[in-house]
Amino acid sequence: MGYNIGVSDKASLRGKVFNTIREAILEGSYKPGDVLRESTIATELGVSRTPVREAIRQLELEGLVQSIPNKETVVAGITQEDVEDIYLIRSRLEGLAARKAAERITEQDLQEMEEILALTSFYVEKNEVNQLKELDHKFHDIIYNATHSKTLNHMLSDFHSYIQQARKTSISTPGRPKEVLKEHEGIYEALKARNGELAEKLVEKHIQNVEHNLHINNK
Repeated sequence: MGYNIGVSDKASLRGKVFNTIREAILEGSYKPGDVLRESTIATELGVSRTPVREAIRQLELEGLVQSIPNKETVVAGITQEDVEDIYLIRSRLEGLAARKAAERITEQDLQEMEEILALTSFYVEKNEVNQLKELDHKFHDIIYNATHSKTLNHMLSDFHSYIQQARKTSISTPGRPKEVLKEHEGIYEALKARNGELAEKLVEKHIQNVEHNLHINNK
C-alpha cells in the first residue's frame, strides 16, 4: 500500500486503517491467500499495531480475512459465488432504489446525471476503463442518494465496494461500455419522467446484464 495515515483521534484512526486495508483487499492489492502481517501493515501505514489488529478483527467479521489458529491471518477476499449472490441481491435492492429515486430525485441530481452521461460517452470513445468505472460509480451513487434512505444507501454502497474488481472486468469487455452507456441513458430518461416502475425494471435489467457479462468472461 505504501502510504502514511496521519490521524490523531483514536476512533478516526481505527476507521482509516480499517477502510485502507479493506479497500486494498477489494481492489485486489491484497489477493486471496495473501498473508496479512500486523507489523508490516503498521509500518506501511505509519501507525501502531493496535489499530491494525482491530481492523483485521473487523475484516474477519465481514468475511474478508480468515485467521488460522496459532498461525496467521490470510485474505479470503470475494469469491465468484459471493459476486453472484451480491449481483442477485443488488438487482432487487437497486431496482427498489430506482423506484424510490424516481419520486424524489431533484433537478440538480438529473443535471449531474446528464454530465456523467456526457463524460461517459467521451471516455467510451477513448476506451478509458478506469474513468468509466469511476463514472459508473458516480451514476449509481446519485440513485442511492436520491432515495433519501440511509439503509438502502448503506447496503448498496457496500455492495458496490465488494465488487470493484468484477465491475472493472465487466466494463473492460469489448463492446460493453457502449451497452452500459445506453442502459444508463434509459435509466436517466425513466427517472427524468418520474416513471418509477420503468426505472425499477431498467435498473434490474442493467444489473442482470452486468452479471451475465461477467459470467461469460469467467467461463
